[in-house]
Amino acid sequence: MLCFGGSGVPIVLLHGLMGRARTWWRVAEWLRPYGAVYGLDARGHGNAPRVGPWTTERFADDVAEALRSLEAGPAVLIGHSMGGLHAWATAARYPELVRAVVSEDFAPDQRGRTVETWRGYFESWPVPFGSLDHVREFFGDAGEYFTDCVEERDDGFHLVADLEDLYVIAAEWGRRDYWDVVEAIRCPLLLVEGEHTAMPPGQQALVADRVPGARHLVIPGSAHLPHDEAPETYRGAVEAFLSRVLAR
Repeated sequence: MLCFGGSGVPIVLLHGLMGRARTWWRVAEWLRPYGAVYGLDARGHGNAPRVGPWTTERFADDVAEALRSLEAGPAVLIGHSMGGLHAWATAARYPELVRAVVSEDFAPDQRGRTVETWRGYFESWPVPFGSLDHVREFFGDAGEYFTDCVEERDDGFHLVADLEDLYVIAAEWGRRDYWDVVEAIRCPLLLVEGEHTAMPPGQQALVADRVPGARHLVIPGSAHLPHDEAPETYRGAVEAFLSRVLAR
């Protein structure tokens, strides 16, 4: 687990598919006044083990194991996309370990979606990239995010994660829904949705309706990466949420 600094209540950052803990460093900088900030590489990503099973429950177990290792009481979990799902599942399975959750742009029912839709696009990427500037140019508005998803090797920059593992992880989302997970959450929950979300419409608002006291915010002008695409609005929402949660 990567320590970003700070002290007090643990705040653990959970990245999205294809990412790793360090993708959160810009957010971690302003989170430090609120607690001890950590980032966790999900299995198959970053420096985590590259072995399955690739199930949501296994990922939640990994988060729980990391939280127990801190020995610092219940944590705030902040997750983007896949990381938001893992935060929900951890809160549902291990309520004693989770103080509050922020989830960013993930929906609980994506049944029928298939990774085959994405496969051709992912495999068209010009890997290895020649430089970090090449990464930024290729991914445009999301370029800075993707510079933290690659590593340099002898022939250029490659994704840190293996695409075949990612396909298996994402395939689960198209086979099942997570409403039972959502309805088991009992801690404070903030749902942050991009105005131009990649998720099925309406579901994140419905999650807020099903979790007592949850809040839902749509961030104008953003898509699937509100924390990078609208950083000031995202920061304001999360800071307001943390101020309420940590004052309890």
